[in-house]
Amino acid sequence: MGLKNMSLILGFLGFVFLQGLLVCTAYNVHHYSFIVKNTFFERLCSNKTMLTINDSFPGPTILVHKGDRAYVNVHNEASYGVTIHWHGVKQPKNPWSDGPENITQCPIKPGKIFTYEVIFSDEEGTLWWHAHSDWTRATVHGAIVILPEAKTTYPFPKPVAEQVLILGEWFKGDVKEIKDNATATGSDPTLSDAYTINGQPGFPNNCSNGASYKLTVEHGKTYLLRLVSAVMNEEMFFGIAKHNFTVVAHDGAYIKPITTSYIMITPGQTMDILVTANQSPSHYYIAATPFSDSNAAFDSTNTSAILQYTGNYTLPSSIPYPTLPNVTDQNAADNFTIRIRSLASAEHPINVPKNITTRIFIAVSVNQILCANASCGGPGGNSRLAASLNNVSFVTPSIDILQAYYRSLTGVFGSDFPNQPPSVFNFTGDVGNNTLYPTQGTKARLINYGEAVEIVFQGTNVGNAENHPLHLHGFSFYLVGTGYGNFNATSSPSTYNLNDPPEVNTFGVPKNGWATIRFFANNPGVWFMHCHLERHASWGMDTVLIVKNGTTVETSILPPPTNLPTCS
Repeated sequence: MGLKNMSLILGFLGFVFLQGLLVCTAYNVHHYSFIVKNTFFERLCSNKTMLTINDSFPGPTILVHKGDRAYVNVHNEASYGVTIHWHGVKQPKNPWSDGPENITQCPIKPGKIFTYEVIFSDEEGTLWWHAHSDWTRATVHGAIVILPEAKTTYPFPKPVAEQVLILGEWFKGDVKEIKDNATATGSDPTLSDAYTINGQPGFPNNCSNGASYKLTVEHGKTYLLRLVSAVMNEEMFFGIAKHNFTVVAHDGAYIKPITTSYIMITPGQTMDILVTANQSPSHYYIAATPFSDSNAAFDSTNTSAILQYTGNYTLPSSIPYPTLPNVTDQNAADNFTIRIRSLASAEHPINVPKNITTRIFIAVSVNQILCANASCGGPGGNSRLAASLNNVSFVTPSIDILQAYYRSLTGVFGSDFPNQPPSVFNFTGDVGNNTLYPTQGTKARLINYGEAVEIVFQGTNVGNAENHPLHLHGFSFYLVGTGYGNFNATSSPSTYNLNDPPEVNTFGVPKNGWATIRFFANNPGVWFMHCHLERHASWGMDTVLIVKNGTTVETSILPPPTNLPTCS
C-alpha cells in the first residue's frame, strides 16, 4: 500500500476567519470514492469474507496537503449500515461529517450513498480513517497522509521515500457477530486470532498465508514510515531488527525527535518514524507484539513484516528478529511514552491553555451490570460486563445526538453528564464494590464556546484496572501530565508540563493512574469521547462533549448537508 494519490485535485480559493480577520487562503480539493462491500480473503487459519473498502485490507490511503479538503463518496454495498470517522481530523464547525454512529449521524443504509466533507486545518503528518459503527473498524480502515503546505517542508531532512504501515487484527469469525454475541450475553468478546502489518500476520504465525508484507530499502537511504495502530483491543510494542529509528511526529503533529529501538503505540494513535538502512544488506524482521497490563485475556501472538535491502547478497539461515520488551513490561512502555514532547518551534508553535475556566474530573472504570434474569456471561454468571465514565455507562441512542441537539429534539440525550464522580474514594486502592454497578444513560456535557478546558481522567481499580487509550473527536489537545495513584489537586498539577506537552488526539490513562489534558473549546459541535479499546467502548466507556455555538456565524456549527442518512 503506497502513497499513490487517488484523488482528483482541483485548485480552490477559500476564505476563513482568523481572530476576527477575513483571510484569503488557497486549498486543494480531493475526491475519493469508497465502496463498502464484502470481499473474500485467504489465510491459513481461515478463509473468510469480510467488510472492506474498495476490496482492500487495509483500505486506500487518503493523501492531502495541510489545510486541504476531501470529499469522500461512500457507497454502501454491504448488508448493514456503516459510518466512517476521520480520526484526528478536527473538522472545524463540521461535526456532520465526523462519523460516529448515532452520535453525529445515523448509519449509511445498504444501497445508499453519503458524501463526507473532510475539512483539514492545522493537522500535519499521519492520521487515519476507520468505520465507526459496531466493530466494523476491524477491517474498514486506512491511513490519512497530510503533507506540508506548498512551499514548506518537513522539520527534518526529507526522506528518500515514504511508506504506510498499519497494525491491525485478524479474526477467524465475523467481527459483527463476535460483537453482537458478546453484547447479547454480556461476556468478554472472542479474541482476535492474529495481529497484522498491512493485512498480513507474517512470521511466526499459523494464521499467515505464507506471505509477509515486504518493505524494500536501499542501503544508506533514509525512509519515513507512517505507522498507524488500527488494533482493536491492545497496545503494541513495535521495532525493527538491528535498526534504531527516530520518531518525529505523533497523532498528526511534530514532536522533538526520539531515537529508540522500540515504541509503544495504543489503538488509535499514529507515529511518523525515520529509519536509515544502515545495516549489512539482508532481510530484517519488522515486528509488533502486544503490551498487556491487565488481568483480561488478550491475543498473545506476534506479527511481522520484512525490511528487505536491495542488491545481491546471501540470506542468513535465520532472519534477525527484533528484541522487544516483554508483554507485561510497564516500565518499557512508560520509558517510551514519557519522552514524547511537542516540537514547539517557531514554525510549529503550540498554545497550551494556562488560565483554565472549565474543569472536569472523570473517573474511568470497568464495571458490571446485574442481569434481570440472573443469567449472563459476565462475572459470577449473574452480571454483564460494562464500563463507565464518572459511573455512567453510555447508552447509544437510536437518533443521532447531533441532529437532536441541532434541531432541539427532546428525549434523545441528557445534558447532565456529571462534572465529577458521584463519590470520592480511594480510586486506585482496595475499592471493594464501590461504584461497581454504574447507572446507564445517554448523557452529554455542554461547554461554552471559547472556554479553556482541563479534564483530569482518573483510572480506577474498579473491575479490571488497565491502561485506557481515550480519544476525543473534534480536537487535538495537550497531554500536560500523567501519574500513578490518585490525582491530588494540590500536588499533581506541580508536575504538569506546560512548555512542550505533546499535542495528541488519543492518549493513555495509566493503569491505576491519572492523565490531564487541556484545550480551548473553539470548535462548536457534538464530539464523541471514548476509550479506543473497542470492548470498553461497546460496554459504555463513552460520553459526548457539546461545544456550544459562539456569538457569530464564523463560530457556529455549519448547516447540515442535504443528503444526511436518515434514522428511520
